[in-house]
Amino acid sequence: MNLPVDVTSVTHSVQLAVAPVFLLTAVAGMISAVAGRLARIIDRARVLEDRVRSSTDQEQIERLLLELGYLRKRGRIANFSIGALTFCGLLIGITIVSLFLGQAWDGQWSHVAVGSFLLGVLSFLVALGGFMWETVLATHLLNFKVLEMGRTFHQQQGNGSARR
Repeated sequence: MNLPVDVTSVTHSVQLAVAPVFLLTAVAGMISAVAGRLARIIDRARVLEDRVRSSTDQEQIERLLLELGYLRKRGRIANFSIGALTFCGLLIGITIVSLFLGQAWDGQWSHVAVGSFLLGVLSFLVALGGFMWETVLATHLLNFKVLEMGRTFHQQQGNGSARR
């Protein structure tokens, strides 16, 4: 097997591969962010499971089980996003390899590069959608009654001091 070693051809191949490498960097950053969220989901679930086991208050147990259900759903979405990002990374790697092979040998490598790049970008977009969905679910259980209680408390404190 005789590979042509033309400096211009190799330089052009490296230039073509740079853009997908930047996407790989973004994929790695997103995997890190989603994995961090998944770790926090798992830690929170472990705390809630311990509270369910030790609690005798049925109302608290129901509230904790509801939150555990949301955490399970969020964990599954985060896992799906990590899977889509990993698939994206694989496809971008295939894109880079096919760009180099297309420069070295004549053939249909450019079609492989285009197809794998587009599928990689599509899987990145799917992962971003999953990330957004998971963050929306994360705020779904927030209860702002405590915030309202604080406002009421401060208003009462302000009215009480004015009467004195």
